[in-house]
Amino acid sequence: MARLWTEVFPHDPPRNAPDLMIAAALQARPETLLVADSDGVPIGAVIAGFDGVRGWSYHLAVSPAHRRRGIATRLMQAAEAALRALGCRKINLQVLATNQGVVAFYRSLGYRVEERISMGRALE
Repeated sequence: MARLWTEVFPHDPPRNAPDLMIAAALQARPETLLVADSDGVPIGAVIAGFDGVRGWSYHLAVSPAHRRRGIATRLMQAAEAALRALGCRKINLQVLATNQGVVAFYRSLGYRVEERISMGRALE
C-alpha cells in the first residue's frame, strides 16, 4: 500500500512517509484505515480519524489507473460510516485550494468550504 501513497502523493514531506503513516494509522485506529483492492493489490485507501470531538479524513488516494470508477466515493462513504459508528458527528478535511478537481469531488459528496484558518507546525 505504501506504493499507492507514493504514486498519488509523490511530493509529500518525509514526515508523511507512507510506511510510517500507515503503521501509525493501524496502531491508532485500524478500523478507520480502509483499503480498496483489485485481486489483492491496493488500488485505493483512506485514512480517517476521530479525536472524540470531530472526525478527520487525512488522506484519500486512488491509483490513477483506477480513477473515475466510484472508488474514492465508496471509500469516503465507508470512512464516514466507520466514524459515525465511533460517535463522530462532523468530519473535517483539508485540501489544497489550488486543487479544484479535488475540491469539486468533495463538494459532490456534500462537503462545503468553511471559513477557517488552517495552521500547522511540524514537530520534527
